[in-house]
Formats: sequence, C-alpha cells, structure tokens
Amino acid sequence: MTDRYRITLAQLNPTVGDLSGNAAKALEAWRQGRDAGAQMVALPEMFITGYQTQDLIRRRGFILEAVAAIEALALNCADGPVLTIGGPGLEGVKLHNSYYVLKAGRIAGRADKHFLPNYNVFDEVRLFSRGEVQGPFATTGPRIGTPICEDAWYPDVAEAQVESGAEVLLVPNGSPYFRDKFAIRMNNMVARVVENDVPLIYVNMVGGQDDQMFDGGSFVLNRHGKLAMQMPFMEECVGHVDLVREDGLWVAEEDAFATHPSSLEQDYRAMVETLRDYCRKTGFERVLLGLSGGIDSAIVAVIAADALGPDNVRCVMLPSKYTSRASLDDAQKVVDALGCGFDTVPIAGPVDAVGDALAGLFAGHAPDLTEENIQSRMRGLLLMAQSNKFGEMLLTTGNKSEVAVGYATIYGDMAGGYNPIKDLYKTRVFDICRWRNAHHRPWMKAPVGEMIPVAIIDKPPSAELRPDQRDDDSLPPYDILDGILTMLVDEESSVADCVAAGYARETVKKVENLIYISEYKRFQSAPGTRLSPRAFWLDRRYPIVNCWRDPT
Repeated sequence: MTDRYRITLAQLNPTVGDLSGNAAKALEAWRQGRDAGAQMVALPEMFITGYQTQDLIRRRGFILEAVAAIEALALNCADGPVLTIGGPGLEGVKLHNSYYVLKAGRIAGRADKHFLPNYNVFDEVRLFSRGEVQGPFATTGPRIGTPICEDAWYPDVAEAQVESGAEVLLVPNGSPYFRDKFAIRMNNMVARVVENDVPLIYVNMVGGQDDQMFDGGSFVLNRHGKLAMQMPFMEECVGHVDLVREDGLWVAEEDAFATHPSSLEQDYRAMVETLRDYCRKTGFERVLLGLSGGIDSAIVAVIAADALGPDNVRCVMLPSKYTSRASLDDAQKVVDALGCGFDTVPIAGPVDAVGDALAGLFAGHAPDLTEENIQSRMRGLLLMAQSNKFGEMLLTTGNKSEVAVGYATIYGDMAGGYNPIKDLYKTRVFDICRWRNAHHRPWMKAPVGEMIPVAIIDKPPSAELRPDQRDDDSLPPYDILDGILTMLVDEESSVADCVAAGYARETVKKVENLIYISEYKRFQSAPGTRLSPRAFWLDRRYPIVNCWRDPT
C-alpha cells in the first residue's frame, strides 16, 4: 500500500454512438494519466456510448458493441494505471447504467447505478434496471466507492459504500447544464462529504448533445466540504488530484481552481458550445440564417460566428415591402462587425406571385394574418432552398417568449435545423446581447467588440409583416409577458398565483391559452439549447390536444 495516490480526471466530450472515437479519447486520457504518474484515470458516466443515448441504448447490437469496446480498452490499458469508465452493463436480460474498473488487461469490477433519474430530461427507469449497491473496490491506495451520478444525490449509496470500507468517493457524472445548477450540485456533494467524513471526487462530462450541454466543472472536496480542486466549465480538460494519507485518513492536496463564470456567460457559452457540437457531431461545417435587422436574428448570428467562425456563417436578408431602411442598415452593421457572408434575396415578387395564385380562392375575404404568414413562409422556403443547395444548416431564431405563445410561423421562420436561443426569454436576450458586446473570451471565434448595434437593442421589436407593426400590438410588453411565462411554464404556477403576483387576470388567461394552443408548433420545432429546468421538449411535455384551462 502507498500513502500517495494520484487520480487523473478526464473531463471529456464524447459523441453518442461513436464507440471507437470515444474509446480513443479514453485511451488518450489514460496515456496522459500514465505519463503523469497516475495510478488511476477516471472518466464520466456512460462515456463509451456518449450520453444521453435515449432509445439507442435499447438496441442489443449497440450494447454488445459498447461492452466489446470496453473489453478492448482493458487490453489496451493493461500496462499502467487503472481505468474507470462508464458504459452499459448486461446482467442476463437486465440492462444497467454501469461504471467499469479496468485493470491488468481485464474488467476487474463493475458498479451498477442504483437510483435511476426519471424527471426533466431523464428517462432512465424506462431504459435501465436498478442495480444493487456495490461495496468499494480496492486499489494500491484508498478503497474507492463509486456512487454513479444520481446515486450521490441521495444519502443511501454513499453511506452504504463508506460503511463497507470506502475511504474516498468517486462520483462519475453525465450531468447536463441548466442555469444556476452548479450550486445545487455542490450543496448535494458537500452533504455526502459531511455525512460520511471522506473526500469526494466529482468528474463530469462536457460537451453538447442535441439540446443538452454537459458543463464539466468537475471538482474535489475534502472533509467538511472544503474545496480542493475545481476544473473549468464547458471545456475539455484533463487534471490530476493527489490523495495523501495523513494520520490514517486520505486527504486531497489542493490544486487549481477554475473561475466560476457569471450566469449570463454560462448561458451564452452553453448556446455557443451546443451549436458548435451539434454541427460538428452531425457533420455540418457551415450555417445560414435569415437576418432581419432585429435583435433575435442578430444574437443568433453572433452565437453562430462565435461557435463556427465568421467564415462559416452566412446571413441572408429577405426584405419585403414592409422592411424598414433602419432594419436594412442594422443588418448590414451586424455582418460588417462579424465579417461573415451576407446576401440579399427580396421576397416582394414571390409573395405577390403567391397572392396572385390564391386571388381567386381568397376573393371576398379581407387580408389578415394569412397574408402576413405567406411572407414568413416565403422566407422559410427561400432559406431552405439555399440550405439544400449549399449544404448549410439553417438556424432558426425564435426566443422562448415567442416559442411559448406561438408568435412564430410554422413552416416559415420556424423552419431550420437548430435554434440556440429557444430557451432564452426575450428580456434575457437583451441582457445577453449587452453582455456579449462588453465581453470577449478565447473560446469565441468572432471578433472582439460591439457585435450587436445599440440601435437594434433599443428599438421596439417588430416582425415587420405589416405597416408600423410592433410585437406589443399582439402581445403584452415583454417584461410582463416573460414574468407570466416564467410562472406558468417554468414554475407551473396557477392563474390565481399569477394574479396574486400582480398580473391582470385577463392578460394571464390570454397567455395561458396561447401556450396551450401553440403546443403543436413546438412539437414540430427545431431542437435548441436547454438553459432552464423547464425547456420545451423533454423537460415540459404537454398533450397537443388539450381542452383544459385553469379555472382559478
């Protein structure tokens, strides 16, 4: 036995389904640990398959290939440190979310997840069987218990492992980001440390997968919850923690502490990184978007340029007869600041052609929302044609306020492959724009400086689908709308709760109805970055057909 034990923490970005690529990442991390003199290299939960797999993990062929990849890793890592890695585990007909210990060329141990999360974006009860609580595994240093992600959010598993002899807890995670989640994680892990009086090592996955951002931020706690090490947020990193035995107890030596970004910066980076990974992992190198001169398309253009580089972003202005000179000028200022591609495709002629084609059918009917939507759908058609022709993924630009109440045209401005601001309320869009104008980070690929002109931030929002149109002609002012939406959507509050908070009942009922009748639109909408615990898609699942309304 030794009195010093080094563990390499590999906070890495896997790709769902890329078994060979994920194994190669694990092997490279193992080599880095070996070269740094580590006795163990630890990777996150379900790393070999990527996470979350959703129903892909139900494919038996996929499961068998994943287990074979782990067995091959064991052989490749035979001469050097122990490797611990997450992956599927088969036990007869039962499938487990498991954590493997690879040593001396073989699978030396396996722990199966006991508590299976079944809320928000998680469906693990549907996919996995609950495992029995395993005791710790022995090393040349401390005996190590491995509560897998959710297992560490409750006292039971950690307590049982420590009672069985665990001297250190290693918690492998696939924990996705939502705003201000880090404090919740930290409080739970401090509780496990205080309850069990042992150090805890929390290693989290990083990277984008569909709508989710795994934000890393791995850390190490000593007894009494004292922070000994913290790794960066939202970026791949390999770090090392040294455990030393003092008076018979193991203690983690203090190491680097990565800075904790502000809430706005975390949201912004999550949008950048999820878009970057969505494109990289699906094979898209370039994107395009309709740039209207408004704030939503402007911030999406900046996010895209920060994610992919301005050379890989093309903005398209599609002016109609209602597009103002100010919008044309503001759009030009955005692309000038970013240095991205810019084209103009007027839609007045095509819209008139559609009007002529429908004139006979529409005779006797006054113009209404139908004609406004034709403009939006014409833009969607022309943008999708360019996406097909040039192989660029089309980004959509609707914020959460619009997505919530259906203030977007299906098959029009909702057309596209990804929407980075889908979970960002309009009032926070303004905050994010101001933040980005004032800050630049090394992970941003767009230039330093003001990317969104102040004129865009300050002008009243408008879809410009009819003369002198403003969003607040159809909707409450965004500060009121977002307050109501936060209560009805994010907090699942009642109408009475909203009224008690000071909102007019008539306004709340109107917003409630818009939320419910827009469900079919959201069902067909592009995926987008999850920033809250109540994002539209997996977090909040409502029926499309729904005649109930809150009677309060």
